Amino acid sequence: MTVNADLLLRNGQAAPLGAVPDVGIDVFRNRVVAAVAGGMRLAALFGRPDADAPGAIRLVAVLASDSTSHLSLLRTCVERDYPALTPDCPQAHWFEREIAEQWDIRPKGHPWLKPVRFHEPYARGAGVFAHPGQGPLCGVTDFFRVEGEEIHEVAVGPVHAGVIEPGHFRFQCHGETVLHLEISLGYQHRGIERRLVGGPDARTLHLVETAAGDTTVGHATAYCQALESLAGVGVPARAQAIRGIALELERLTCHIGDLGALAGDIGFLPTASYCGRIRGDGLNMTAQLCGSRFGRGLLTPGGVRFDIDAARADDLLRRLDAVAADAASAINLLWNKPSVMARFEETGTLSAETVRQIGLVGPAARACGIGLDVRHDHPAGIFSFAHVPVATWHSGDVFARAYVRWLEVQRSVEFVRDQLRGLPDGPIAVAMPPLAPGRTVVTLVEGWRGEVCHVAATDDAGRLAHYKIIDPSLHNWFGLALALRGQQISDFPLCNKSFNLSYCGHDL
Repeated sequence: MTVNADLLLRNGQAAPLGAVPDVGIDVFRNRVVAAVAGGMRLAALFGRPDADAPGAIRLVAVLASDSTSHLSLLRTCVERDYPALTPDCPQAHWFEREIAEQWDIRPKGHPWLKPVRFHEPYARGAGVFAHPGQGPLCGVTDFFRVEGEEIHEVAVGPVHAGVIEPGHFRFQCHGETVLHLEISLGYQHRGIERRLVGGPDARTLHLVETAAGDTTVGHATAYCQALESLAGVGVPARAQAIRGIALELERLTCHIGDLGALAGDIGFLPTASYCGRIRGDGLNMTAQLCGSRFGRGLLTPGGVRFDIDAARADDLLRRLDAVAADAASAINLLWNKPSVMARFEETGTLSAETVRQIGLVGPAARACGIGLDVRHDHPAGIFSFAHVPVATWHSGDVFARAYVRWLEVQRSVEFVRDQLRGLPDGPIAVAMPPLAPGRTVVTLVEGWRGEVCHVAATDDAGRLAHYKIIDPSLHNWFGLALALRGQQISDFPLCNKSFNLSYCGHDL
């Protein structure tokens, strides 16, 4: 079927799979490139097997129009290769590397084609990145090299000091100045997306919650909204409010922890020491909701599993006031110390133009003056009724990424306070009917790192035929690489923490 218009949906609005426009690859490519050039964003680009054409791969694009709150879907069918989108649409570059690795499909003309997660392809032969006589080798790839006198290379990881996930960073340096940073991930690929196919079942929600453990509520919210849309059920207002409280507690807790870690990276111990403890207080508030400091087990398709009675609401308000006061005392020290500002300002700077070109999301984008926020641009759930002001700054440096976090902490505190004081009456969950067959849905949630995107599709029996998760880290890792250009290599820990991206959220 060939049509002349893309399918326009709202966040969390399901549609028949057959309604997604099916176009030729040239039309597909031209539409995506033109849409992004016109101000839309590439929220997702992925491949899936084509049931109607064995051996072929269906490419699906999800384009977000933040000004109109629409999501545009279209798809095409490819076999061995196709003309890469990346040369004309840099936002596609990481997605196309993933497609090449997963489906053994080569995007011809891709300028930076190399593995994303180092696994054998899901379909067909040895794969685009196979080594002679074997499949892809984890961590083995052709790294970019700068040649010349006094150029040296610094390799960091994948094994790091302390308790941290694996990732490899390769610096090309002239003296102390970083000319180029290449980031290689994929050391703990878990195959979560593939394990979701055939669900939902008893393990599905648990897998989603562990997609990126510090974004448990964000990913669980996106998953629950997807299933609720596919089943055609509405969630009670009280459950929506509790979900919103948990999401904003996750945000303010992680932001406070990051601000403390940023202080630690420059040796400013007062803020570093206090924020570590205050982060724990925030985690304990989430534990008050459901027994888990990370919010696991709170959400369920159809609502939430735990209610907030009056006594618990009062206790949470008391704890929230203490967290807010303590955080203000500890974090405001940063902005008043010249030694701190000298390290934060004009370090790791990105321009708004670069952010738009490569498609950054979350605080990293808002730190460059780009007011991109799913809660405002594509509201769903409680955020369709309760407004959270979008926090932005303009300088695009470490300071901006830190300060945006502090602004968001304060706004999350106000949101949680308002919701706890005005929880609507009613049930906290509804029964879930079976999922409708042959339908698809896209859900977006503003996680604390940025946009969480889930794309689900059901088969003729109403089971999950395909499930795609895009953690904000997938969008933002390349932003860290660009932020290091021209910086001192000693600035890397500070720049890295100012993004604080997820390894496991990337290595799905």
